[in-house]
Amino acid sequence: MNISVIGTGYVGLVSGTCFAEMGNNVICVDNNLDKLKKLSERVIPIYEPGLDILFQRNIDKKRLIFTDDLKKAVLETEIIFLCLPTPQGENGSADLKHVFEVSNKIGIILKESGAQDFKVIVNKSTVPVGTSREVTKILESYGLKNFEIVSNPEFLREGFAVEDFMKPDRIVIGAKSAYVFEKMRALYEPFVRQGNPIFEMDPESSEVTKYAANSYLAMRITYMNELANFCEQVGANVEMVRKSMGADTRIGKRFLFPGIGYGGSCFPKDVNALIKTSDDYNSPMKILKVVDEVNKAQKLIIVKKILKHFNNDIKGKKFAVWGLAFKPNTDDMREAPAIVIIKELVKLGAVVTGYDPAAMGNAKFYLNDILEYASEQYEMLNGAEALLILTEWNEFRNPEFDKIKSNLKTPLIFDGRNIFDTKKMEELGFAYHSIGRLPVH
Repeated sequence: MNISVIGTGYVGLVSGTCFAEMGNNVICVDNNLDKLKKLSERVIPIYEPGLDILFQRNIDKKRLIFTDDLKKAVLETEIIFLCLPTPQGENGSADLKHVFEVSNKIGIILKESGAQDFKVIVNKSTVPVGTSREVTKILESYGLKNFEIVSNPEFLREGFAVEDFMKPDRIVIGAKSAYVFEKMRALYEPFVRQGNPIFEMDPESSEVTKYAANSYLAMRITYMNELANFCEQVGANVEMVRKSMGADTRIGKRFLFPGIGYGGSCFPKDVNALIKTSDDYNSPMKILKVVDEVNKAQKLIIVKKILKHFNNDIKGKKFAVWGLAFKPNTDDMREAPAIVIIKELVKLGAVVTGYDPAAMGNAKFYLNDILEYASEQYEMLNGAEALLILTEWNEFRNPEFDKIKSNLKTPLIFDGRNIFDTKKMEELGFAYHSIGRLPVH
């Protein structure tokens, strides 16, 4: 099939590359000329494991091209994917200006060209319920009839996006006509050969599905964080609780790991967007308001532990941070707990040095010069009062503890991701503070 992908951000670049890998001809469009220059020079602007191989291969095969020519892409392709940013607005709602702007441009292009071939315009951006109706109205305002707007939300985990796209748990398609369902089914069937389902529904149900899934997962994480805090107060071990909970088939094991709050480009934005939309429809989702409130507080839980240890005085004290990205296997710093934690420590007078295997460039954008950026993970510990672990990268899981101990002023670790065993840390002689487990002194 001939496909265009409008927007080469995280979702657009992964989607376009993976569609090309299945033999489709894909035109990726963006108006960011600096990004297009990098892409044309075969430089991927995001960190995503496994993407580079597919990206290079499909450029070689001439199945994947990049351009700023929206008109060419719209007129030469049968399925047009909108992979546009929908950032959180000031009132918590999703900002749809990019979606509406591009929809108007597509309307103008199709009207002025007099194109008669049927266009399937697919909204892959995360958008509130009713957006398909609004985009349909925009195109109809140009006198267009030979098209249909489809809702096709993505469910990609950063760090596993290629795997998730190539072998999805499910595909969700929100459309109206049998013709479009058949067209979309043909596009996605190569990705679900193992029998994973394609769910066909109305656009409104599809739009809600994305928000419902992300908000539920955010709620699970937040519940475990509150439970972990409670476990500490009563002397319980949240790890034991988590494992026994996860053995219940009604609950399952995933998204039960306590920590320092969720971040990233999806969960915070989607929770707030669903809160706003539910309020707009006079059907408020009170539980999500609590989820958002608790998550914000959880990001500061490790700061509270540090202050308690140092009797509320950390002025002039140096802390070393391992992990800046909101999760491992990505360079994404959006809504990362590390941002909140580091800013609070600096505000309280501390000196912070940070290291991350992939997110150093993006960290400088979000944190500027309020901390020192280290090029490796051990020398940065020299003279530090404590090590803070804020992202659970694999390379942090089995470090050289002797180096950590000898470089730190005192053997003190605050672990926001519970990556070490408390008994082992006690045997190694560390003072160790984690989430939902009694501290080791």
